[in-house]
Amino acid sequence: MPSCIIESIASRDVRFALPPGAGTDAIHTNSEYCLAVTHLRSNQNLCGIGIALTLGEGNRLVCEAIDLLARPLAGLEIEELMADFGAMSRRLADDPSLRWLGPHKGVVHLALASITNACFDLWAKSRGVPLWKLLLDLTPEQVVALLDLSYVEDVVSREDARALLCANLSSRSARESILRSGYPGYDTSVGWMAYDDNKVRDLLDRAVGQGFRAFKLKVGSPDENRDLRRAEMLRQRVGDDGIIMFDANQSWSLPDAIRIGRALGRFKPLWLEEPTHPDDICAHVVLAREIAPVKIAAGEHVPNRVLFKNFLQAGALSFVQADCTRLAGISEFLTVSLLAKKFGLPVPPHVGDMGQLHQHLVLFNHIAMGHEVLFLEHIPHLREHFVFPAKVSGGRYETPAEPGASCDLKT
Repeated sequence: MPSCIIESIASRDVRFALPPGAGTDAIHTNSEYCLAVTHLRSNQNLCGIGIALTLGEGNRLVCEAIDLLARPLAGLEIEELMADFGAMSRRLADDPSLRWLGPHKGVVHLALASITNACFDLWAKSRGVPLWKLLLDLTPEQVVALLDLSYVEDVVSREDARALLCANLSSRSARESILRSGYPGYDTSVGWMAYDDNKVRDLLDRAVGQGFRAFKLKVGSPDENRDLRRAEMLRQRVGDDGIIMFDANQSWSLPDAIRIGRALGRFKPLWLEEPTHPDDICAHVVLAREIAPVKIAAGEHVPNRVLFKNFLQAGALSFVQADCTRLAGISEFLTVSLLAKKFGLPVPPHVGDMGQLHQHLVLFNHIAMGHEVLFLEHIPHLREHFVFPAKVSGGRYETPAEPGASCDLKT
């Protein structure tokens, strides 16, 4: 195999206006999705594409951080880089100047997500396989070499990670049918905050007709009665057998989350998502106790493996919504997935990538780690801009076949 060497690195600030009301929640009211894109061009005329999701003006800051952080990758051969990517990930994250701006969160961590995802995309393209297959073809030792386990070794050491992966090797074939059946999805796009009731009903009916059986509704309105009315409408529309979730996008204080969470509990949601500030682990612990049996989901704004470790140790959540465009890319996503497996919790990702990357990662999680099949969030708003958009049929993600991580953009 000819060497694939990174010859040049560039960032792109890409922004997409959404239809009115799309993408809105209790906190984020601007209908614009932005991608901070990393381009790693190689001597083989291949380009690794990495993305991280932002909103509005913040995108240019992440792109500037990409340009600064990615400089050590120039001239590296992709196979050599990925053979010990965990060490490179730590080196980039611990940049002696830029680390001060985090550490391991915010603008610099989003930039690292985009850079890391580009490395994995280039690696898969250089081997001519989709990302999910590349990951499944690795030995447990090679997977562990991709990970930076610093600060979480007390829960998952390198030997623990290797042992977990080895323990699931013999039973892989029993789980590979997911590659043929496709991974089930749930629809977020039916329930944006700015949508009126009629639009929610129409979108729900359409999604049901497309095969979806699970749906998410944005809550956190200034008028609590609106949340309750919309929640009741959603439950009635999908029936007792439908799966529903509520997402507050961090809008409530703990007392409000307890009160409204209890009121929403009568609609039997699978989870209540991001009920309060994402750094307040103690509040999540209290809330989990106070609104039981309703369970808590979080992760969209949990930025690193250390905070996830703390959430898991505290029993502060039940659904681990890791996102490889919020964490430091695919590598840290896999680390968090191992942590979640250690604690026996499922990983239904938040899809800041619109499901493009995560459709590969949930397949690996299920087949290689033995994670249960739950479902993957579906947000279709940017699909027209991807060269190979995620394909969802009958409410299920079809297994991607093209080489890479499905992140190439048309523009």
